[in-house]
Amino acid sequence: MTMSTKIWLSPPHMSGLEEKYVREAFDTNWIAPLGPNVDGFEQELSQYLDGTHIAVLGSGTAAIHLALVLLGVKPRDEVIAADFTFIATANPILYQGATPVFVDSEMQTWNMDPELLEEAIVDRMKKSKKPKAIIFVDVYGMSANIEALVRISLKYDIPLIEDSAESLGSKYNGRHCGTYGAMGILSFNGNKIITTSGGGALVSGDPDYARQARFLASQAKENTLHFEHSQLGYNYRMSNVLAGIGRGQLEVIEERVAAHRNNNQRYRELLSDIPGLIFQSEPDEKYFSNYWLTSIIIGEPDDRFNSQSVIQALGQDNIDSRPLMKPMHMQQVFKDHPAYLNGNSTYLFNNGLCLPSGSSLTDADIDRIVGGIRSVRGKR
Repeated sequence: MTMSTKIWLSPPHMSGLEEKYVREAFDTNWIAPLGPNVDGFEQELSQYLDGTHIAVLGSGTAAIHLALVLLGVKPRDEVIAADFTFIATANPILYQGATPVFVDSEMQTWNMDPELLEEAIVDRMKKSKKPKAIIFVDVYGMSANIEALVRISLKYDIPLIEDSAESLGSKYNGRHCGTYGAMGILSFNGNKIITTSGGGALVSGDPDYARQARFLASQAKENTLHFEHSQLGYNYRMSNVLAGIGRGQLEVIEERVAAHRNNNQRYRELLSDIPGLIFQSEPDEKYFSNYWLTSIIIGEPDDRFNSQSVIQALGQDNIDSRPLMKPMHMQQVFKDHPAYLNGNSTYLFNNGLCLPSGSSLTDADIDRIVGGIRSVRGKR
């Protein structure tokens, strides 16, 4: 039996425009960290993100780590983080010797619950100490309830880090995700809405944060002819070659966002008659999601039709899908850390999945995926 063509969850989608910038890097022998493409990528990202200040880096994880360093997070400090996220949101807290404190999700956006966040802050201040920072996430491209989170941040004077690794092109109240709070972070991993193969960025309205991030990411080398270092630095800067890929990708960002949103709409139309199937959705007109991944909950599962059976059936047809995020409080590495829970992140993990959502997905691909879902539903 011939195996069907693989449908990936979110594969890279090259435009062809990348080759010009990569060729320039080769022709000028800028095969190194830093260079004209790095400078150009930072400038073009800044223009796209409303004039914010950018430091492009080797990964989104590096951006979170530098944000914590710049906010002065030290050993034995506490940092509040989203519970429903990829582990890269939380790992840098441990890099600093600090303690992550996890806060569960609300069900409108699947992101950090503002009411639970405030409860956690008050409780930590009674039991331990005032948290040094809050890292919230715009998961799967959906903005968190940023207005409420900013209000709480200002009330308790705790800076926000916005993890928008999955949300380039998404907006809240007409403003780009990643531009709220003290600093935001982006990821350009191979599966993201645009990619540099591997890479990320630190975003800030404060030019000093971006300047310091570039300095620390370059081994904190002082501007001298010899190697002079007065503080701890990191090897976190982006390659000039990879930044060239990013420049070409950024030229088609609006097309990529439109394609992901069209995929999401087509799934909704084709699956609208299945009872209990719930899509992650924009709660109101304040939200504009890039729908990086179309994500669903099977709200009326049974022994045959549930998230696990759908993932298995799609896999048998060579279709890539994935359970929703396993919450941080359920991860072995974080099982002994404080967590403020309402059950939502656990429910999402147990009952949800992400469907293939790449911008190169065809109508025939979506029809095949929907057919796979219906084949499980039909066995009830």
